[in-house]
Amino acid sequence: MQPAHKTIVVTGGSTGIGAAICQAFLDAGLEVVNLARRPLALDHAGLRNIELDLSDRDATAEIARQVAADHDVTSFVHNAGLIRPDLLPDVKLDDYDYLSQVHIGAAITLSQAFLPAMQASRFGRIILITSRAALGLQTRTSYSATKSGMMGMARTWALELGEYGITVNTVAPGPISATEMFHEVVPEDSPKLDSMARSIPVRRLGVPADVARAVSFFNHPDNGFVTGQTLMVCGGASLGSLSL
Repeated sequence: MQPAHKTIVVTGGSTGIGAAICQAFLDAGLEVVNLARRPLALDHAGLRNIELDLSDRDATAEIARQVAADHDVTSFVHNAGLIRPDLLPDVKLDDYDYLSQVHIGAAITLSQAFLPAMQASRFGRIILITSRAALGLQTRTSYSATKSGMMGMARTWALELGEYGITVNTVAPGPISATEMFHEVVPEDSPKLDSMARSIPVRRLGVPADVARAVSFFNHPDNGFVTGQTLMVCGGASLGSLSL
């Protein structure tokens, strides 16, 4: 019998890319738990918001246990992230530690909690949102290090979990407009937006729905023969250099 999803957990699902991912899943009739510092402002019977700061290791572990006890989680999308930009002379190791916990540590803790239900079902999907910046980008020492680490981690998990019907993939967005994180670096009224769009092969910036469609592909129950892969959703920006 074809496997089916029960509950999908999304981190950082309140705005931007995360909100688009949650919306796509809810539109497909799936039950979604959003773990974020603030709720997704959407009135939907299939949505549950849980406030969580992923930089808090103990709180993350406690919420992970609660969600795993309350739901049979068959899909986990780790979307939450932040940048903390600095050129090399100014990089702070405290920022690196913070991003390591949010991007990697939280992903490990939450995946460990949801893994037993996936293994019991012989079906699961883990999708980590990385970044085109993992290939290198100015001011992104800590960000690119942790985002590229997520790619290696996903490939390792794919090897370990494939026999249980669990796939593990990553989606790596390029410049995605209409997100808080992007516009913290490039303001919405900045002339850089047009020049950046012209530098991308498809001649436009991405939007959150572009990323949500890629996540939906990896999440689909029929796509069980694709694992350990990174899909660059970047308009071709990963084919050359990119400057902000």
